[in-house]
Amino acid sequence: MLAVLYRQDEVFHILHKSPAKYSILAEVDSKSNSILHIAAMLEPSARPNKAPGAALLMQREIQWFKEVENVVHPSTLERTNKNDQTPRQLFIESHKELMKEREKWMKEIANSCTVVAALIVTIMFVAAITVLGGNQQESGLPMFLNVKVFMLFIISDALSLLSASISLLMFLGFTSSSYKAEDFLYSLPKKMMIGISTLIISIATMMITFCASLFIILKGKSVIIPVIGLASVPVTLFAWMQLRLLINMIMLTYGSRIVDREEKYEV
Repeated sequence: MLAVLYRQDEVFHILHKSPAKYSILAEVDSKSNSILHIAAMLEPSARPNKAPGAALLMQREIQWFKEVENVVHPSTLERTNKNDQTPRQLFIESHKELMKEREKWMKEIANSCTVVAALIVTIMFVAAITVLGGNQQESGLPMFLNVKVFMLFIISDALSLLSASISLLMFLGFTSSSYKAEDFLYSLPKKMMIGISTLIISIATMMITFCASLFIILKGKSVIIPVIGLASVPVTLFAWMQLRLLINMIMLTYGSRIVDREEKYEV
């Protein structure tokens, strides 16, 4: 039970592989808590290094509960302890404060990214409808239509506008989410991953659009090289700040399971 309480993946995996796994899964403590009740309790140490990021801790907790829920006998799901609580009721009670904190954290991140995404959408939309260099008087076609870099400008502008729009929609979804315990397992992390990824893409393509326009206007001038170099700084900084969180979310959501999928309880 301690392996479950302290979220020791490897120890629990070894115990679950042992011949005595069914007797281990059927154990109860002095307060009539089953192993699923133990999984429903908040990890005492709550070590951040196991799941970096505020929302990831809640995701890790619900992941553990779901994994143990899959391997215990079905009758354990509704078994009550001495406090007359089922495992699910105990999970909601013990994680109430954590859920509130993680909801607040995710909303703050979403609100900040929503502002950035909305600004990019506005800027790139204006850039799309305002033709760089104007139009030719006779044909009405863009002045730089035959310049190869102009196509890069158009494509990167469109990609930036599209990815920023997707990011904006993902982050707006956080305002209407119910923030139930199950939402922290897949729904909210997926929205966060898509939102951050597309926001990074939109910033990168926005900088490419900016560099392409500079190349067209300042073609042949030496000042273009340092300016383009400086343009990569915002993308690098944002990616550096968000990349670790994004990678850990992906690993925790799609990484290896605590218990193999085929190792569910056999009645």
